Amino acid sequence: MRMKGLLIGIAFILLVGIGGFVYRNAVEYPIRPIGCQMDAKVCPDGTSLGRAEPSCAFPACPPPNVSLGDVGITFVVPEGFADAEFLDSATVASYEKQANPPVGEASTSPDSIIISRYPIGPDSTALATIQKTAIGGTSGLPVPITSFSSTILGLHRFTVVSIERFEGVVNTAYYLARATDVLRFDTIDRGVANWMDSNLDVSTLPAHSALKGLLTTLQGGNI
Repeated sequence: MRMKGLLIGIAFILLVGIGGFVYRNAVEYPIRPIGCQMDAKVCPDGTSLGRAEPSCAFPACPPPNVSLGDVGITFVVPEGFADAEFLDSATVASYEKQANPPVGEASTSPDSIIISRYPIGPDSTALATIQKTAIGGTSGLPVPITSFSSTILGLHRFTVVSIERFEGVVNTAYYLARATDVLRFDTIDRGVANWMDSNLDVSTLPAHSALKGLLTTLQGGNI
């Protein structure tokens, strides 16, 4: 009986000791829920997104924001523009906007915004790449450098090239030079009645204006 009582006493002392140890740790080191960092991601359209549990990664920006992961850019697709077929192997994104002609008039081809990517060769430069790819669609010849200008939209500086004005079509390209490649953003307005007018301000044409809005929202272009 004495041995049994001794064992019970020892067990009681151990339980009290363990309980005290657990209580002390619970007080000194309380379990706290692990939360995500309270920073925010700002999408091109101004939408703010917080991190999502359990990975704490930022979710993708919702439409009309678009992210081209392989190219490293995000932007806002202009209102009324929808995905279209790619022009060639250099195209990374393409959008069209079908105009609604007045009753009784035939519809014209849709205005377009096309984004292309051209790598800069090991022995080349961004300017040489721009000159090599700025080809007039009708003539098939390089556009003269006198048709080049420069502008800043949003966070980036662009080389602006007047590619073509022919039979109602006005095509202007905005080039963004980066470390290893050049991005080209084409705006193609079709059915322009006064395309021959030397005083025509092409930047006010619908597709051109829409592209400028897109470029203003462009993020991640400096790669």
